[in-house]
Amino acid sequence: MKPLKPLINSLMFKLFLTIFLIIGPLIIFHIINNYYANEVIRNQVAQSNKNMLNIYMDQIDKSLEGVGNYIFQLSANTDLYFLQYHENFDLNDYEEAKIRLSNSINNQSYFYTAIDSIFLYSSSYKYFLYTQKNDENFTDRMNATDEIHDLLENTPENLREGKWNLWKGKKNYYLLYYLNIDGVYVGAWVNMNNLVKPFKYIDFGETGRALLTTSMLQPITNKKFIEDEKLDLTFKGNKFAVSGDNERFMVMKEKSSSGDFYLLALIPESEILEKLPFLQRISSVISIGAVLFLFLFIFIMRKVFLQPIKRIVSAMKKLREGDMEVRLPMNHNSTEFEVMNGTFNHMISEIKDLKINVYEEKLNLQRAELNHLQLQINPHFFLNSLNIIYNLATVKDFAIIQEMSKCLANYFRFMFRSNSYFVSLEEELKHTENYIKIQQLRFPEAINYEVEASSDLMECNIPPLVIQTIAENSIKHAFNMDEPIEIKITVKKDNEDPGFMEIKIQDTGEGFPEEVLCSLENDESLTNQEGERIGLWNVKRRLNLLYEGYAHIHFSNEQGKGATVRMKVPI
Repeated sequence: MKPLKPLINSLMFKLFLTIFLIIGPLIIFHIINNYYANEVIRNQVAQSNKNMLNIYMDQIDKSLEGVGNYIFQLSANTDLYFLQYHENFDLNDYEEAKIRLSNSINNQSYFYTAIDSIFLYSSSYKYFLYTQKNDENFTDRMNATDEIHDLLENTPENLREGKWNLWKGKKNYYLLYYLNIDGVYVGAWVNMNNLVKPFKYIDFGETGRALLTTSMLQPITNKKFIEDEKLDLTFKGNKFAVSGDNERFMVMKEKSSSGDFYLLALIPESEILEKLPFLQRISSVISIGAVLFLFLFIFIMRKVFLQPIKRIVSAMKKLREGDMEVRLPMNHNSTEFEVMNGTFNHMISEIKDLKINVYEEKLNLQRAELNHLQLQINPHFFLNSLNIIYNLATVKDFAIIQEMSKCLANYFRFMFRSNSYFVSLEEELKHTENYIKIQQLRFPEAINYEVEASSDLMECNIPPLVIQTIAENSIKHAFNMDEPIEIKITVKKDNEDPGFMEIKIQDTGEGFPEEVLCSLENDESLTNQEGERIGLWNVKRRLNLLYEGYAHIHFSNEQGKGATVRMKVPI
């Protein structure tokens, strides 16, 4: 949720939300109004075409039912007896019966215009009699006659007797009705393509049309058109559906009560929407205009108002991160933003100059403090050295006085040349060893030391007197006459970060008192009125000033080993 809070609280979000709350309801109202108007038009068109389909389907069903009744009456005609198989066959009676039956079905065929043909077929004598229309294509008529003749002769059991059957021929679908009277088939058929011919006079629009489907809603007519337009005819319900990928069509259907087929009407949706009232079109124009106005207003506000504010906010973020070079462009914008940009740039320049001055002043203060800290260390050992020489002169041990004088000369030579902030590690270690040797001359067989340092670190720079001061602190606080003290100094690269060196000074004394460790961890001053432990505080303070927080020093006690000091400084 936190990343969303700045966005929600931003000026841009509040502005867009306000505009949307004003214009949004108007747009939503017009969209709902348009949708409702479209649905009303669709329902009206669907209802009108549904009624038309119902009327036409009712006419087809009545025609089919009338033909079925006629076929049933024809099945009772006595002349059919002569077409059945008889042992005593009278050729004259047979021929006369065919003539009478032919005249009868030809006369009736004129009353049932929806039917293509009424037929009689004698399976005993392989005789096939049928009516024909003058407007029929001869080739289509002969193909249909041959297919139905083969069906009745070979597989009549595939059809239901006394029902209108939807039967697929080689090229076309047919509706076929028949009755079997002792081997004589009486029936009628109709080509399904002829059932939709009257619809060519009805206006369904430029691409609209009527078509017939099976009971599974598989297209019988206009099959290629359905595939090209990718229409889905298998919708549920009896009202209407809208389908199509290339062009949207309203689809309505009506099922036949006599046969297993549907009659469907396809109305282009574009034709329907063209009939919307003028006010509905005006409403659509207003909705589109409102949306365009919203985007135009947002674009203008973004260009004139939001982008300059965004540039100012971005510059402030960079300034907060410490980038003092950031400046706002002096573009030709509103007068107010030009004043703001100029004032911001002037303010940054002044802050930069002030920061440089403060930084230089801080450096001067740090240099003065470092010099002061190093001056605190020099007199500290100087007084101890004079005391050592005085004690040796008292006992008149001239050999040790000579060695001591030599060591003190080397010691003070280092002290007098170490006014710089850094010396090499090699020089610091030699100075520390020289200091410990002075203490060994003072207390023979009481102090031992060991130094381990990586040779590749000897040329690296460290602050002067940091190792010597801690070694001096160990001798001062861990030394006793009863047991020799051992001091071990180890210098190596840090295992976790090779860019740092780790300096470890460890003694075998009793370790730091708990209150001293607590003060060191809390970065509290250890200096008392007598000036004791000023060395440790000096080391911490100088590391902090010289490395600005990148160096670390840690004080601890290790059981069985005494006080341990670990320093981590950049190489």
